Amino acid sequence: MLRASESARILIVGQAPGMRVHTTGIPWDDPSGERLRAWMGIDKKAFYDESHIAIIPMGYCYPGRGNGGDLPPRRECAVLWLDQLLARSPRVELTLLIGQYAQRHFLGRRRKPSLAETAKAWREYAPEFIPLPHPSPRNQPWLMHHPWFERQLLPMLRARIKALSAR
Repeated sequence: MLRASESARILIVGQAPGMRVHTTGIPWDDPSGERLRAWMGIDKKAFYDESHIAIIPMGYCYPGRGNGGDLPPRRECAVLWLDQLLARSPRVELTLLIGQYAQRHFLGRRRKPSLAETAKAWREYAPEFIPLPHPSPRNQPWLMHHPWFERQLLPMLRARIKALSAR
């Protein structure tokens, strides 16, 4: 569910594996991953290259299903393992914070009242962090209501990833 190396310059911090990822053991191996790769402007080969991109979720097991989708990641995972895993990727220069759980953990009080406001304020967190909504197909309405995301944030994200990948 996670991939990391000491040479990675980009870190993706998501929520927790969904049922499909839990079953396959491959992070972001679903429609959400396809959209995330499109947002980043990279293909699967580049995405899964651990020497460049680390993938660490806030929770390490499938948390189960709730009324509106998957349950939140279990807190004890991040408490027990996150700092140790982050220490193993000391060269990270860009961290993509996907969803409210990663944003809450990494941005703390700097976070805005809503995910949309936090993502719209991405300049306040860059170049170290870029807050993103979850790329789930369920978030299509969110994307339609926030056209600035594709016009402003995604071109910057792609350019930053391209620059970091070129090194």
